[in-house]
Amino acid sequence: MKKVLILFGGNSFEHEVSCRSAKCILENIDQELFEITAVCIDKQNNWYLFDNDLELLLTDKRPWYTEKNLINNIIEFLKGFDIVFPVLHGPNGEDGTIQGMLDLFDIKYVGPKILSSAIGMDKEISKIVFNHHNIPIIPYLTVKDKNYNIKKIEKELGYPMIVKPARGGSSIGVNKANNKKELISAIEDALKIDNKIIIEKFIIGRELECSILENKNILVSTVGEIASANELYDYNAKYQNENSKTLIPANLPKKVINDIQKYAKEAFIAIEAKNLSRIDFFYDEKNQQIYLNEINTLPGFTSISMYPKLWEYEKITTKDLITILINNA
Repeated sequence: MKKVLILFGGNSFEHEVSCRSAKCILENIDQELFEITAVCIDKQNNWYLFDNDLELLLTDKRPWYTEKNLINNIIEFLKGFDIVFPVLHGPNGEDGTIQGMLDLFDIKYVGPKILSSAIGMDKEISKIVFNHHNIPIIPYLTVKDKNYNIKKIEKELGYPMIVKPARGGSSIGVNKANNKKELISAIEDALKIDNKIIIEKFIIGRELECSILENKNILVSTVGEIASANELYDYNAKYQNENSKTLIPANLPKKVINDIQKYAKEAFIAIEAKNLSRIDFFYDEKNQQIYLNEINTLPGFTSISMYPKLWEYEKITTKDLITILINNA
């Protein structure tokens, strides 16, 4: 029986989302196949054994943060497992950091290697790669410090615009700017999260997502659509507003679905990803134009997340999906 470590939490802005993902995985993992241990990394990077009620993962209570549960020798602890499943989102979990540590000590894990993780996490670098492979992307500019040129941004992109941290997730720090005042405010907001930000031309389009699963061959799911309760599919719309909905499959022309699936597979291969990814798109119906928005190499695994829901539609249960990912680590 394989010994599997579910690693979640972390010191990123997506700590709470990671806890929700871990809850779903711990509820669905096949305990007849795997011997499971769960560890939560707190926001100060301390590692604690998690042995409490799963419902606590949906709250801000952390009774397992005790001296008894604290892991002091992390590397020796990790060497006791056959597979690590890093259910971590954002910096230090999804950007190659934890992957590099695991590689250094020859510990197997679910998900892509260092380079793929780093590229997928950095929206600027991934856009450069996708553009090189002729995958359509949204026109954008990069801002790396507070000495940005507003006039240049306005001239090249025009209002409205979307401003986001270059290395963030869960739509945290993402804002729409309709004028100069809102643009400055949005840039300052995003810079609180990351010292590099992306400013994109606002696209009036449908938000679509496609999942990748590597199981001998690269499998590509159907396309799902996000029906956001808010104007933007932000953190509130994703995890707090119950009026947001996912539509699977999306009601789209067959050619659009085929093209999105093709671009999703090409993007996965382009960054040399492994095991799993969720690729997000916009579809501008008026101009019949598809844009790849971003790739998520460790996508959300919550009960409402599109990644497992897309595979459920393809007749792969969440339990079977987790088993495939662990066995292919």
